[in-house]
Amino acid sequence: MFVPNGLARAAVRFKPAAFVGTFVALAMAAFIVSACGILLETGLRASVPPVRYADAPVVAAADQRAHLVTGHGDDREDDAVPVPDRAWLDNSLVAKAGSVAGARAAVLDVTFPVQTREGEQVTAHGWGSTAFTGERLSSGQAPGAGEVALTKGVLANGRVGDRVTLTTADGPRTFRVSGLLKAGAPTVWFTDIEAVRVSGHPGRVDAIAVLPKQGVSAGTLKSQVEHALGNRAEVYAGGDRGTVEDSSLAEAKELLVALGGSFGGIAATVAVFTAMGTVALSVAQRAREFALLRAIGTTPRQIRRSIATENLLVAPLAGLAGLLPGIALAGWWFGQLKDKGAIPEAVDLSVSYIPLLSAVGAVLLAALLAGYAAARRPARIKPGQALTEASVERLRPGWIRTPLGIAAAAGGCVCAGLAASLTGEDAANAALGIVMLFMLAVALLGPLVARACAALFGLPLRGAGASASLAAANSRTNARRLASAITPIVLAMAFSSVLVFMHTSEERVTQEQQRDGIVADHIVTSDAGLAPDAVRAATRTPEVTAAVGLLKTEVLVRANGYLDSASTQGVTGSARDLARVQDLKVDKGALSLERGEIAVDASLAENAGAGVGDRMELRLPDGTKTSPRIVATYERGMGLSQVTMGQADLAGHVGSAFLTEVWTKGGSAGDLAKVGTVLDRADYTTAQSLDRELNAWANTVMAAVLGGFAAVAAANTLVMTVLDRRRELGTLRLIGSTRRQVMRMIRWEALLVALAGIALGTAIALATLVPMMKGLTGQAPYIPPLVYGSFAAAIVILGLTAATVPARAAIRGTLDP
Repeated sequence: MFVPNGLARAAVRFKPAAFVGTFVALAMAAFIVSACGILLETGLRASVPPVRYADAPVVAAADQRAHLVTGHGDDREDDAVPVPDRAWLDNSLVAKAGSVAGARAAVLDVTFPVQTREGEQVTAHGWGSTAFTGERLSSGQAPGAGEVALTKGVLANGRVGDRVTLTTADGPRTFRVSGLLKAGAPTVWFTDIEAVRVSGHPGRVDAIAVLPKQGVSAGTLKSQVEHALGNRAEVYAGGDRGTVEDSSLAEAKELLVALGGSFGGIAATVAVFTAMGTVALSVAQRAREFALLRAIGTTPRQIRRSIATENLLVAPLAGLAGLLPGIALAGWWFGQLKDKGAIPEAVDLSVSYIPLLSAVGAVLLAALLAGYAAARRPARIKPGQALTEASVERLRPGWIRTPLGIAAAAGGCVCAGLAASLTGEDAANAALGIVMLFMLAVALLGPLVARACAALFGLPLRGAGASASLAAANSRTNARRLASAITPIVLAMAFSSVLVFMHTSEERVTQEQQRDGIVADHIVTSDAGLAPDAVRAATRTPEVTAAVGLLKTEVLVRANGYLDSASTQGVTGSARDLARVQDLKVDKGALSLERGEIAVDASLAENAGAGVGDRMELRLPDGTKTSPRIVATYERGMGLSQVTMGQADLAGHVGSAFLTEVWTKGGSAGDLAKVGTVLDRADYTTAQSLDRELNAWANTVMAAVLGGFAAVAAANTLVMTVLDRRRELGTLRLIGSTRRQVMRMIRWEALLVALAGIALGTAIALATLVPMMKGLTGQAPYIPPLVYGSFAAAIVILGLTAATVPARAAIRGTLDP
């Protein structure tokens, strides 16, 4: 059994201040790792309890993912992504599900929106679904052909036998009220046949609820239905039935996994890497102590064991200290995502021992590895040489770190060149490799980089007085100490700049394209959607010279071997009228809205390897495969829509067939108000920017998490390096330096560290952003001067504060000569 040795216990007991910096770094690492781990686990385990299907033991639904299968055999890969809208089942499967031995009945379920005469949206179902939902008539009878049953809230003072006009995907139609229900939410029930026909996707249903015979278990019935339906449906039982009710769950799980896995992986790597650097710095600062131990006969094994034991004593406690803040961060982040509608209300945060134990284990392993690596040299060199190196910093670069650092820098340059030749998401993915490789190079080549920065930034200091000259000399001769302080600052500047300025660059291009591309005088919208005859009504409005309806949705495009989502507008109207309200800036071909023809954003077409005249493989909002012909490419897809097609090609493939917007040329807001809510160009642009707030918020939070962690790590490192110089600062006071001179020297050193970190972080950010933005937008990155200035000012203030406060404490009590 491993028992902590007395040397390690004594070091931690009698010199706890020497381990405070290590404790803080490890606790922060556990904080980041645990928070991201909790989000990842929540994404993997997320589920919603069944409500609508609570009394339907078995439910069959379509696979809500689109699959792109490539390769064969062992090389077969399946890229599965959630469909943009919803996938439906063929209505013929209802009879098959109901024919299995254990089924008492199979009931189709279909849900779709309809509008009342007043323009209010209500939910519609087929009457057969009441067999498992439990709604009961308070008066009247079940609907027949040409009839509906509805809740009392749909028709004010309505009675059985009244006539009600409802607008469906087929247009307005009058129905007789056959029955009334007391259910709360405004709801309409058609006959099952009528519901399937007017749902907007005729012949297809949302789900099939299978009810068992007496004594048949849900598990047995599920197996029978699976066998009957084969691969044409997904069959659910138990808690999985909630997945069928809320199609947004798949997107929420994908978001949480991306945050906890992709971003969390980067954040956790950075956190652990930074913590390892702090542990190594702590060991290096005690070089004199280890040299004396070697001089009095301590063996290398005892040195290594002592350092390992110290880490075993400190790391678990630090890891535990970081867990509660990590849980709090995950809870806050999760709550914010839920408030913004990105996660269904029914999904709960999952907190188990797995991410917490992983966080503690990660920091413990990181501390042991860093301690072992840092202890190798002081443990193996000769006692006399150890005393020499404890007094004077070793200048010779490491034979392992240097080649690895050069390789990382070369890899970053290669990735930068690769990203410059890519477009779309590939450019963004390559850019992540750029920033990570350059950060790794800075960390591995830290002493060499620090020496170069000290030589460059120290030149102007030599003529700025004795304190500044001494600061420059200290920086040149203590490159390793300087490197340990610069690296976290580079990290904070690089990651924060990339995440924030990536969004500002995309936002600027989007705003420019919207400003130049929207030439309509008015844009009519409605929260409930616009009726199919809205375009006709707008066209008849006085002084309106052109009007088109837009159905806004998304499709999946095959690009670079993957399925990527692309914003899409389905147009009701002519290509000529569209050109009068929207300037897409067509660069090749001619715009056409005929069936089977599309126009696409030029960068999207390039990413997909297609051009005018080619067929582009894509999936419609419900996952249906299609390959329309490209008739034109344009340049303003980011601000308007990446894909433009006729609304007829989208009909039957979207959950709501109601138009999203009507764009008009001419007319007045007062006259168009009868169609819907009227916006002018400026109001519409502002409303659209609200839809991008979630992405902006997510980038800001990620920048704050990484940047905040790096800032704390930088401050922690600066405090450690300054407090380690008590002897040096005391010696300066003894030889005649005043407190003011010593503090001025510390400020100059802190300023040099901050400026070097800002310069290197900016260089890495530019090396990342330039190729990324070239691929995503075709333009240079946009860096708002005030935002960049605030980043730089925050780092300078942080550096000065973290250096001067402990320096004042270090020289307190010394007397002026």
